[in-house]
Amino acid sequence: MIKCMRCGKDVYKSTTAEAIEMDFGLLVIRNIPCYKCSECDEIFYSGDVALKIEEITETVKQFSQELTIIDYKKAA
Repeated sequence: MIKCMRCGKDVYKSTTAEAIEMDFGLLVIRNIPCYKCSECDEIFYSGDVALKIEEITETVKQFSQELTIIDYKKAA
């Protein structure tokens, strides 16, 4: 079982949403796969997920809208 890097308790697979402040506005990514701590609610991403979030962020920069909402599962 994976342990939380913050408090050492067990983490479980879940999904989350992330709001990222961009130069042009706000990017919201929903349904991001993550590991969530059962004790302190800290969220951790696998390396692949972190890279995909960066890729999505770079792609969205081209749109330059004030608010963009992306579903991770559809973008991945």
